[in-house]
Amino acid sequence: MNAGRTTDVATPSAGTPDGPSGGGVDDTCDGGGVDDASDGTSGEASGAVFGGVELKARDLGVRGAHGWVYRHVSLHAAPGTLTVVTGEAGSGRTSLLLTLAGRMKPTEGTLTVGGLATPRGIRRIAALGLFPEVNPFDDALTVREHLQERLRPHGFLWRRRHPDAVRSALAHAGLDPDALPRGDRTLARELTRAQAVRLGVALALLDQPGLLLVDDAGTGIPAGRRRELWDVLRGLADQGLTVVAACTDAEEATGAASTLLPLPVPAPPAPGAGDAAETGERR
Repeated sequence: MNAGRTTDVATPSAGTPDGPSGGGVDDTCDGGGVDDASDGTSGEASGAVFGGVELKARDLGVRGAHGWVYRHVSLHAAPGTLTVVTGEAGSGRTSLLLTLAGRMKPTEGTLTVGGLATPRGIRRIAALGLFPEVNPFDDALTVREHLQERLRPHGFLWRRRHPDAVRSALAHAGLDPDALPRGDRTLARELTRAQAVRLGVALALLDQPGLLLVDDAGTGIPAGRRRELWDVLRGLADQGLTVVAACTDAEEATGAASTLLPLPVPAPPAPGAGDAAETGERR
C-alpha cells in the first residue's frame, strides 16, 4: 500500500469534502462498466478502465425492529476513490453497504448513485462482492462454474463480444486460477478466505458496475494477505471504479483508503445546544 496516500475521515455532518479527492449481485449489466462510461461518471474517470459513478449520501439511517441499525451517515464518493467503512460488529457496516447498493431502503436521509435515487436504479450500477449472508457461494460449484453462472445473463452476443471478460475480471481481482489447488476446477469450499473474497470481486466486476461494495474485507485473512487485498481494491479505484469496502480495523486500510468512515456516527448536536453551552460558559 501507498503509505504516503492522504486519507480523509468523513465527518457526520458533511462527509467527504466535495471534489475529486473523494468517488449485488444483480443480473443487469447496463452500468458504468469496463471501457464504457455511464451517466453519472465524472470526467476524471473518462479514459479509465472502469466507469465509476458518483455517490452522494446525506443523513442516511436504517431503523430495524430493535432500533436504529445505523444513523446520521453522510458521504460523498467520487469515481476513482476507495471509501472504507470501519466499525465493530453490530455497528451497521453491512447494512450501510447494502443501502448504498440499493439492497436496503433507508428509513431516513437521501442517497443518489450515478444520479439515480431509487433502489431499483441503483442496483443496476452497483455490484456486491462476497457478502456471506446475502450472496454466499455454492460450495458444490467450481470457480469456473461460478464464473459461467455470472456470465450467463449477459447473453451469447455479449459474451462473444467480450471473450476476455473472465480473464480480465480475475486479473483485476488479483486471483490467479493457476495458483488454486485444482485451477479453475477448484470447488468454492476449497478456497481460502482471501481467495474467496477475490473471487467475489471478480464476479462483481463481470456485472460491469460503476460502484463496487466489499464487506468484511479483512476478516479471516492473514495480515500480509490483507495488505495485498487492500492494494487490489486501491488498484480498482485508481483505474476509475468507485469502491466502498468495510472492515473492523481502520489502521489496516489507512494507507489505501481515500476516505475512512467510522461507525457508529455520533448524533449531531441538537439545534441551539452550542449556543446554550456557550452561554453557560460565559456565566
